[in-house]
Formats: sequence, C-alpha cells, structure tokens
Amino acid sequence: MKALVLSGGAGTRLRPITHTSAKQLVPVANKAVLFYGLESIAAAGITEVGMIVGDTAAEIQEAVGDGSKFGLEITYIPQERPLGLAHAVLIARDFLGDDDFVMYLGDNFIVGGISDLVDEFRGNRPDAQILLTQVPDPRSFGVAELGPDGQVIGLEEKPEHPRSDLALVGVYLFTPLIHEAVRAIEPSWRGELEITHAIQHLIDNRRDVRSTVINGYWKDTGNVEDMLEVNRRVLETLDRRIDGEVDERSETIGRVVLEEGARISNSRVVGPVVIGSGTVVSDSYVGPFTSVAENCRITDSELEFSIVLRDSSICGVGRIEASLIGRHVEVTPAPSVPSAHRLVLGDHSKVQIHS
Repeated sequence: MKALVLSGGAGTRLRPITHTSAKQLVPVANKAVLFYGLESIAAAGITEVGMIVGDTAAEIQEAVGDGSKFGLEITYIPQERPLGLAHAVLIARDFLGDDDFVMYLGDNFIVGGISDLVDEFRGNRPDAQILLTQVPDPRSFGVAELGPDGQVIGLEEKPEHPRSDLALVGVYLFTPLIHEAVRAIEPSWRGELEITHAIQHLIDNRRDVRSTVINGYWKDTGNVEDMLEVNRRVLETLDRRIDGEVDERSETIGRVVLEEGARISNSRVVGPVVIGSGTVVSDSYVGPFTSVAENCRITDSELEFSIVLRDSSICGVGRIEASLIGRHVEVTPAPSVPSAHRLVLGDHSKVQIHS
C-alpha cells in the first residue's frame, strides 16, 4: 500500500503567512503540520509516499527531504496549479500503479493517526473508504449522505444546501478502481476535478464505498483560528521538559517545554507552552497554549494563546493573544504622538473634553 500526500495548495485563508511560506509547513507546537501526517503514515506501516507539490515545491522538498527521517521514501510529483483532488490522483497514476493507497491532505490534523483506519481497509478492502465527521456548518466541505443502513449514497462538494452535517475528512483510501473514476469525470463549476465526483462515480456504478464516522479530533488547519486550536490541542499532550536555562528570578508552571539553548530571564511562563532553541524570554509573561519557535526574542511583553514563528521579536508591546506571528517579524510599540483636539465651534457653544 502506498500514500499520496497533497502539499500543493496555495493556502489563501492563511495569508499573509502563506505569501512566503507553504501552509503545510506552518508549525503546530513547533512542528510543521505536514510532519504529523507523515508520521501517521509511517506509523500505519506505509513507506512509499508520493507528494504532490506546487509553487512551494522547493520549500517542501527542503523541509521533508527524501523522507528518510520519517522512515519513508518520498517521490515528488509536480502539479502546475491546483486543479482538484481528483486531478492529483490523475497525475500520480504512474507512481501509484496498481497498488491500493491512502490519500492524505497535508494540511489536515487527526489526533490518533490513521493506523486503525488503514488496518480496517486492508482487512475489508472495499473499493473506497472515506472518513466523515460531524461539523456545525458543512457548506465549506465535501458532504456525504448516508442511507438507512449507513452506506454512502451521495456526495456533494461545498453544497449551498447540505443534505447532512457529515463532512469528509481529508483522508481517503482507494483501490486502483479510482483511476477509472477520475478519468471519467468532468471539471466542476469551480474548474476542478473533484474527488467527491470520482467517488460518486464509483457509487453510481455500484462499487463498494464505505465510510467511517470519527468521533475523535480532526481539523483542517486552513485558517488562523483552526491553527491556534490545533496548537492548543497538541500542547495539552506535552510533558514538562526543561532543557534550557531558567534564572532564579523566573517561574515556570505546568507543562512547559524549554528546548536546549533557550533562556528565560525574570519572567513567568505558564504552560502548556513550548519555547524553541535559541529563544530568549526576558521581563515577560508567556501564558498557556503558546508556541514560540527558535531564535525569537520576547522582551517586556505578555503573550498568550498564540503561535510565533522563528526569528521574530516582540518587545515592549503589552499583551498579545490569539495571534499568529510569522517569521522575521518585529513587533514594537508605536511611537508616541501628542494628542490634540481640533475644533470648529459656532457662537455660544459649550463643549466638554476629557483631557
């Protein structure tokens, strides 16, 4: 069994971060979202991985390499522009051959991995198996409609009027029959080859399409709010580890991970928090659910429920929360500007001004 990992999306919902960085490499608890997926694939016993890459191919390849650090063998498959998930399957035909495969969206995060799902698929080997989860607003997702006995009877892509609240999670398992389906469909109104249409083709031809409704944690980390929520969830699983330096005037409370080479001076850090190597926190407060990457400077500031990427500095700005701060960013106080009131008053006016 092989894996096809999609890492070519533009990440428009995470701009401006993704103007200069691949969305799959934005870190959660100081580790790229993509890496969690690759680790899940390796844990499921899959070693051959085809990775779809686009405009950020060079950055993805530099971060992932040949896959050996994950126990994988990576083959990079270029996609000129995002033309749909089914298009990714289409261009990966030579790599996939006649093997079964799992397709994994590189910006998805699933707590607990996919090992059980892969084992279930290997044991039963339906023609396709999809993962579903209940969401409050399914209009932004592929949506599945199930029959009375739980079989998949219909799929829609981002419907205006969803027939259920069951959204497709970004993990799919296929036999080689999917290749016939992706060749049979036409582009949607979005101009993309939709994987939901390809799976619907299998359903229409009476193929065995099964679903698993998951109750565990899943997120499509496509926007800032979801990134922060996934970061919170991962940080809650950390064990306390202090490999850096903490001076006698500082206090670290709870699940704090301080990497080697990091330093805390005259500060209070309340976990769960992870602070990367080379980062210095001084005269500051760092609160729960915060990840600070390597080589950052936090000085005379308060930071909570946020993600700070590498080589950035926050100095003297009071409190920051629920924020995603990119690489090589400088956050400083605005210069002091004299306050003044400009008035045009008619005769006999009475004005009260708070100075």
